[in-house]
Amino acid sequence: MADVVSYKCPNCGGALAFDPKLQKLKCPFCDSDFFPEELKQNMETEDAQLQLDSEVWQADETANMRVYECQSCGAEIVAEPTAAASKCPYCDNNVIMKGQFAGDLRPDLIIPFKETKKQAVEKFRKHIKSRKYVPKVFGAKGHPDEIKGVYVPFWLFSSSADVDFTFTGYKISHYQDSSYRYTETETYDCRRAGTISLKYVPVDGSSKLADELMETIEPFQVAKAKPFNMSYLSGFLADRYDVGYEACRKRAEERMTVTAEEEFRRSVREYDSLTISKRKVDWGGMNISYGLFPVWLLSTIYHGKSYQFAMNGQNGKFAGDLPVDRGAFFRSRLVIFIITALIVTALIVLVMMFV
Repeated sequence: MADVVSYKCPNCGGALAFDPKLQKLKCPFCDSDFFPEELKQNMETEDAQLQLDSEVWQADETANMRVYECQSCGAEIVAEPTAAASKCPYCDNNVIMKGQFAGDLRPDLIIPFKETKKQAVEKFRKHIKSRKYVPKVFGAKGHPDEIKGVYVPFWLFSSSADVDFTFTGYKISHYQDSSYRYTETETYDCRRAGTISLKYVPVDGSSKLADELMETIEPFQVAKAKPFNMSYLSGFLADRYDVGYEACRKRAEERMTVTAEEEFRRSVREYDSLTISKRKVDWGGMNISYGLFPVWLLSTIYHGKSYQFAMNGQNGKFAGDLPVDRGAFFRSRLVIFIITALIVTALIVLVMMFV
């Protein structure tokens, strides 16, 4: 779902929006600001009931939410009914209304945006400038001002496992005599076994975002997450998950196994190099939470090719592919080749002069 949720200012009735700098909802008309918890206390639905029924949305929460569908990429976006039109945050095409939003699981937690749109645009421009062969016009044609704040759905997996790893350790020594230089390699089997527990390993629940892109902008500090509160969505979009937690479990187990291997590998220090030769890992029952994480997204098309950029809305980490000016790249390679050839030629001439 990608949605915009509207909260009214208790003082003047204006539409509130969450301000990442203040970490409050702010009214643009009377400049009042409120902590999300303050508005939560004023809601008719009691917290105790929300906690008891936290797995599904309550009817009063979704009453003013509508589902919009992108006819280009299939993304589903949730927005307020008064939105006459909206743009897809994934492909920038128009979306059309599909119906009332209902039926999804309700998030357990949310990480509020901390980085502002202004900071996101600045980092996008800086990211472009830091890449040598990006076409100069891309900074303007990439439409950085259209970057959108999106709460991306993540499934968070927690589990424990009994693990058993066998590593092959290598000790390498060099020596020589009057005739030869020798390299001696000794190999050792190193076994490490034990129990490891991991909490909140994230896997994004959106098929429109590559797992690799989301993992590149990690980490998200789940310790700073808040219990889910609708008011944090005000002024932002929220992606509707289309990949269930069952489909994400394999990816979660792969990530957890890699982490476990890295942790146990650190305990083997006395070798010059180390490889894994055997692994036995059995992740048991998974505790699964559902959270919304803040991401600034920009999708743009340049010369017929789509480019997608993402920035962690909590810590500002940025990632994304950029177009390459092939003409500038090959001109640069040619200049380097010519300079290298001239240097080699000069050295040959100098050598010939002294022979």
